[in-house]
Amino acid sequence: MKRIFRYILAGGIILTLQNCFLGKSKTVDPKSVAAPPVSFYSLSLKSLDGKTDLKFSDFKGKKVLIVNTASKCGYTPQYEGLQKLNDKYKDKLVILGCPCNQFAMQEPGDSSKIGEFCRSNYGVTFFMSEKLNVKGSDQHAVYRWLTSKSENGSMDATVSWNFNKFLVDAEGKLTHYFPSNIEPENAELISAIEK
Repeated sequence: MKRIFRYILAGGIILTLQNCFLGKSKTVDPKSVAAPPVSFYSLSLKSLDGKTDLKFSDFKGKKVLIVNTASKCGYTPQYEGLQKLNDKYKDKLVILGCPCNQFAMQEPGDSSKIGEFCRSNYGVTFFMSEKLNVKGSDQHAVYRWLTSKSENGSMDATVSWNFNKFLVDAEGKLTHYFPSNIEPENAELISAIEK
């Protein structure tokens, strides 16, 4: 009986790890999505230092890539790829990094430590928000919109680990979700940006 329990437990752990790290991208044709029930442009984020409100209405006409980030994660080197995307596509793409400490406590620092880490190790110049929750009862409104079809009109999604990526098109429609294992310079992500 113990052996059967161990196999069941091991199978559950493997399935959970596959879902977290090897999840599948989701794509929705923006032509098939009507105006979202909640406008993307009604949302906002506070800056990492908490002093500035970033209004998403300022992004009209640009694509927006929103990524939940962490400084002590195996995916942390993706900051480098995100910065490269920012440099290459800055005229048509806004990148928003959203520090989160909900996955294995991999973002324990305060805002000044997070900002210093990102600048000194990866030269990050794209917008970084204050630390926020991407799931659970205290889920930030931006992530509630990103993960709930009833708000975004496009898809339901689950933030399964650090560095999940959501792409919103230039009209404020959620069109793509990319799990952690899809790196910023992945051909599928680049194609979605360039479309």
